[in-house]
Amino acid sequence: MHGQSNVIDELLLNWSVIQQTVGQTLEVPLNGSLDLLPELELATPTGQMIGNLASTIMNGMRGNGPLMCSPIAMTHLTQALADLVVHHIPHRLSHLLDKKPCLIAPRHVHRAIEYMQANINQPITIAMVAEAAGVTSRTLQLGFRAFRETTPAAYLRTLRMQAVRRDLLDPDNNQAVRETCLKWGFFHFGRFSAAYKAIYGEKPSDTRRRADRS
Repeated sequence: MHGQSNVIDELLLNWSVIQQTVGQTLEVPLNGSLDLLPELELATPTGQMIGNLASTIMNGMRGNGPLMCSPIAMTHLTQALADLVVHHIPHRLSHLLDKKPCLIAPRHVHRAIEYMQANINQPITIAMVAEAAGVTSRTLQLGFRAFRETTPAAYLRTLRMQAVRRDLLDPDNNQAVRETCLKWGFFHFGRFSAAYKAIYGEKPSDTRRRADRS
């Protein structure tokens, strides 16, 4: 990637993550090079998305940044970056993104949900959820959109949001609000707080104060 900055940062993404993402998304093994576009203009919409995510990851890894304390958040961001690369940067397999596989059966969606619920406190990825459900990530995406009107990642975030709220409502929970958020994989407190208020009509700190008064 290149833009107008005079500061050079380097973020290395494990190639195995790209290989896994290609296999799960396109349903074909990745043999050899992906022949990705060698340079990405940061001024383009795709460049901005990938550049912003890469900057977020690098900032979160500096010193004792939040990503160093939350493997769940790190796993999600790494997978998100790999998904953006595979879906939005031209490569020799880009034409396969237009394939339309058959929709998933409802029982597979239920298996995926059961796996999420059983492993909600673990740094699981959507690829892991798909494997547990016995389908590919792409098929899982279609199944959730068809039968839950959401994505697997959004569904998992909702489950973890509910887990945060349960902890905040627990008067015996002595963790700070930020620590509780990190525990469940929410590393950006400002965005989490806005999403939390949109769902529950109050800030996370308000929930904690109500629990403390009970």
